[in-house]
Amino acid sequence: MTTRHPRFSKEEFARRGDALYETQIRPQVESDHQGKVVAIDLETGDFEVDSSEITAANRLEVRHPDAQIWIVRIGSRYVRRFGQSSRRSE
Repeated sequence: MTTRHPRFSKEEFARRGDALYETQIRPQVESDHQGKVVAIDLETGDFEVDSSEITAANRLEVRHPDAQIWIVRIGSRYVRRFGQSSRRSE
């Protein structure tokens, strides 16, 4: 098993992932896949959509074994939420 090493700084990783999602991928996936995740290879722009982060990433790695993967939840700013909902009725 090969060890994958990041090729970008954390800031560059996030910038590239967000840019690819917003400009190329979001228009293709948002209407049909709300709530699912998209795993994006930052170097090729190739992506996989699934309800499971692991499944999407694994399928992407089959095609691109050395992928630098960025994950986004479709229709949300966050991949995961921790704790209770912040909704309050006042």
